[in-house]
Amino acid sequence: MLGCDDPSPAVVTNRSGSSPFVLVGDHAGRAIPRRLGDLGLAPEAMELHIAWDIGISGLGARLAARLDACFVEQAYSRLVLDCNRKPGAPDCAPAVSDGWAVPGNAHLSPADLAARRREIYAPYQAAIAEGLEARAARPAFLVSLHSFTPAMQGFARPWRVGVLHAHDSPLSLRMLDLLRAELGDLAGDNQPYAMDGTDNTVPLHAPRAADYLELEVRQDLLADPAGQDEMAALIGRLLQALA
Repeated sequence: MLGCDDPSPAVVTNRSGSSPFVLVGDHAGRAIPRRLGDLGLAPEAMELHIAWDIGISGLGARLAARLDACFVEQAYSRLVLDCNRKPGAPDCAPAVSDGWAVPGNAHLSPADLAARRREIYAPYQAAIAEGLEARAARPAFLVSLHSFTPAMQGFARPWRVGVLHAHDSPLSLRMLDLLRAELGDLAGDNQPYAMDGTDNTVPLHAPRAADYLELEVRQDLLADPAGQDEMAALIGRLLQALA
């Protein structure tokens, strides 16, 4: 499916960084393989949250530099394949996303989905595994970075940052305490989403790590480089306190 002029699914920044943190961005990119055209979407759709996690590529790059950490980001849009969904999940290549029809996903065959898994999902997840295994001689911590819309279905989301966890992560609870000391109730505990059976990347790789942390940052706080700088300074400082 991918041609020689398509980007690699996994973009790795600072591969040999000294930090124990391995940063990942499941929805950081919004590329579409040339063979899939534009998926039948108008250009403005690719600017929206349905296509990617706005600001996460910039946040991850800044954290990688600040912490000397490895950052593995997915280059392709979540509309092509959502790598934070288990293979075969009904929403891994949605035909409709938050009310937007995705014509290019309307009639996917099993072979179509298998090609996307083989050429996008598998290399991305392999790069995360390699990043963690390269640090196996010392504790390595998986940090999954996501962003969320300021409002969803008419509900204004007040949280600035949320910590998603399955009640089995001391690192997550420590980070939540630090965020609440900084932000008060604007730090969300399993808000605006709860970690559940839909998550894939963290449950898949957590056994390779000493612990995990999944963060959701509100997208308006990451809308420009200044906002990304500010959030990288806050999150980076708190991660350094946890290391």
